[in-house]
Amino acid sequence: MIHDPPALVVRHRHQVSHWLTRFLLLRLLGVVYAVAFLVAVNQLLPLVGSNGLLPAGLFLDRVGAQLGSPFAGFLRLPSLFWLDHSDTALLAVSWVGLLLSGVVVAGYANSLLLAALWALYMSIVHVGQDWYGYGWEIQILETGFLAIFLCPLLDARPFPARAPPRVIIWLFVWLIFRIHLGAGLIKLRGDAGWRDLSILAYHFETQPIPNPLSRWFHFLPAHTLQSGVLWNHFAEVGAPLLLLWPHRRVRTVGGMIIILFQFSIILSGNLSFLNWLTIIPALACIDDLAWKRLLPAALVRRAERAADEAVPHRPQQVTTWVVAALIAVLSVRPALNLISPGQIMNTSFDPLELVNTYGAFGSVGKQRYNVVFEGTDAADPTAAEAVWQEYPYKGLPTDPLRRPPQIAPYQLHLDWQMWFAAMSDAREYPWTLHLVCKLLHNDAGALSLLAGNPFPDRPPRSVRAVLYEYKFVPYGDPQGRWWTRTKLGLWLPPLAADDAGLAAFLEQQGWQ
Repeated sequence: MIHDPPALVVRHRHQVSHWLTRFLLLRLLGVVYAVAFLVAVNQLLPLVGSNGLLPAGLFLDRVGAQLGSPFAGFLRLPSLFWLDHSDTALLAVSWVGLLLSGVVVAGYANSLLLAALWALYMSIVHVGQDWYGYGWEIQILETGFLAIFLCPLLDARPFPARAPPRVIIWLFVWLIFRIHLGAGLIKLRGDAGWRDLSILAYHFETQPIPNPLSRWFHFLPAHTLQSGVLWNHFAEVGAPLLLLWPHRRVRTVGGMIIILFQFSIILSGNLSFLNWLTIIPALACIDDLAWKRLLPAALVRRAERAADEAVPHRPQQVTTWVVAALIAVLSVRPALNLISPGQIMNTSFDPLELVNTYGAFGSVGKQRYNVVFEGTDAADPTAAEAVWQEYPYKGLPTDPLRRPPQIAPYQLHLDWQMWFAAMSDAREYPWTLHLVCKLLHNDAGALSLLAGNPFPDRPPRSVRAVLYEYKFVPYGDPQGRWWTRTKLGLWLPPLAADDAGLAAFLEQQGWQ
């Protein structure tokens, strides 16, 4: 018996459909949004709340004063928190975003819902200051903006009556092209280790937050690690070029290479939700002709029925072409940045972060430095007999016996910032003194950012920060260590709650 070819294949033989692509893309976007808002629920108050390390209210006041008015500040950094930046408002935005993300994960999404998620998360990013200054924060905003126009205005069904706009699908392809090519070119132009194939000999050890497999990757044979660098260059520079190929099968191969590459990074470290977020636009490179061979038949049939019942919608078509024209205009500077010898990473050229530049690890350190905060009850913290106890991080190495945890796609904002801080000094990270002050008072919010409190009954008399160099220990260590560490010196000297200099500094910053 000969069956009729599926509607997805023959309905428009020369026009490939993306019903299944849209279904998968929006579900994964919902997952990433959910993780991002969950992080905000747990960490936003101790980071930027009224009693946070970098209070949002103080930040907004300074931005408004610098730009001349709160309205001018809003135009530069659009955020709902210009209306109300109370702790209640911060939590409300985080919880509403988490709940709406769950709706998208469940399979229901329309333009209004996706626009709400985009506006809510942009509100957080624009008051997040140091904690939200990473490339994936503007990447989720660009991705989320495009998703608004991928589905109907009101119809939230998993397979609505309107086809995915092809122009929006191509804008997602343009996004993943810029993300991967930008990341690849910044490496070739940056650290010499990417060019001489040596960089993976130390990258897995020195990356921000290693995971349980990072040590295994670190001790792979040298030739395997060199092959890994070549794989990186092929996936980040070669694969994007396949996306420009006119034949759909070549684009599909390019998209699958990118997805496979992102999974290889997921295995080797904790890079927040960056890799999962990057997979989202890569899905747009794969059409329904490919997905129908990989997905359950019942899901394929639902997409086929929707394709049969779809009707054109002129307002949606016009809107998507207007969006395409806007993205084309805003893409000029990011595109020029790609070919510029002075290429910059993770930068936005418009207040809404609609089209940005991306890249990561243009330079990679050869040594792993960690700042460890320690407290003591000793009356004289400088005495040789003073006993210092460590505040453990949730992700960064502290105890050499502790196995690196699996954190991603979750984001530990304090750990990431302390990874950067360890390569500098406290003058460039003044909020670390605010953190010390909070540890001296057993502040519950600040302590929630750490893995434990060695002083649960009463605060320590003094707190200091020590700089260590950490190195992976080969497998088979008789002591069961994951790390060895060498003390390099004090990063912050011992400070007490009644330290006049500390109090004066906090008051100068507006934190007292």
